[in-house]
Parts: sequence; structure tokens; C-alpha cells
Amino acid sequence: MQGPSSKKGPRVNDDIIEDEVRLIDENGENHGAVATDKAIKMAKAAGLDLVEISPNANPPVCKILDYGKYKYEAQKKASLARKKQKTVDVKEIKLRPGIEKHDYDVKMRSIDKFLSAGDKVKVTLRYRGREMAHQELGMEVLNRVKDQFADVTKIEQMPKMEGRQMIMIIAPK
Repeated sequence: MQGPSSKKGPRVNDDIIEDEVRLIDENGENHGAVATDKAIKMAKAAGLDLVEISPNANPPVCKILDYGKYKYEAQKKASLARKKQKTVDVKEIKLRPGIEKHDYDVKMRSIDKFLSAGDKVKVTLRYRGREMAHQELGMEVLNRVKDQFADVTKIEQMPKMEGRQMIMIIAPK
């Protein structure tokens, strides 16, 4: 027994190489094992095609149906599945150690919006000049962010220093 042919999609009519197939007619009625030529003749008589639905079964399962319509439905189903897929983006919010309350609140609203859209958020806290001497101030800001969103997020990457910036990644639960 061979697998599906090299061309894309199921085998149809004369492409079916098996001697015997398990036949299901256009009404969904199972005819059991039938000779392939007889099944093709039945399909032609109904004005439809014999399509191999399950090639790995023994004998392979074939159905009498309109191949064009079958292909269209499969394409539509695949398109719908692609449309429903959600890609998770990583959004970035940049903060400073001495951020004022109002600026902080605006950034938190942005983080909340990103999280509710299902995206991950990379919180970057950048140090300039002498601020490097007071890294604990930046850590306090990141801990405040972490505590504020503790109930709706999980920390994917704990705050860590990378050069002159501290980075934390949070993702929605």
C-alpha cells in the first residue's frame, strides 16, 4: 500500500491506485469494501467524483462527492483557522528611576491595555549618568509595577541589569 500521491490534496477518481476501497456514497451510506472501478463508475453515474478521504486505512476510505466543493470547503476551513490565530506580540514600555506619579500612571494604563489585548510587556528601566549609583530606586519602580499587576500577570523574566538598563518581562495569565 502506498501513501498519498505527490500532488497536493487527496487522490481523486483514476488517481486512486488501490484495487479495493471502502465506499461511502453521496448520502453518507456505507457500502463496505467495493472494487475501485465499480466505485468510480458509481461516482460518474451520480455526476460526482470518487475522493480518497482516509488513504492510510485498510482498505482506504473513499467518498462520492463534488471534489470542487470539497476543496473549496477545506480551503475555507483553513482560512478561518488562520484568521482565528492570535500572535503574541511583545510591547515595550520605557521608564526612568525618578518617574513622576502622573507619568507612571499613564505608563500603567498603557501596560494594562497591552495585557488585556493578550500581549506580553517588556518593562525597560533606563539609567542615565549618576542614576547608576542608585539602582535600588529603579528596582523599587519595577517592584511597584510587579505588585500592581500581580493578580493579572505572571513574571516571565525577573528584573535584571543589561548594561545601563534593567529589564523585566510580564505576560498575561
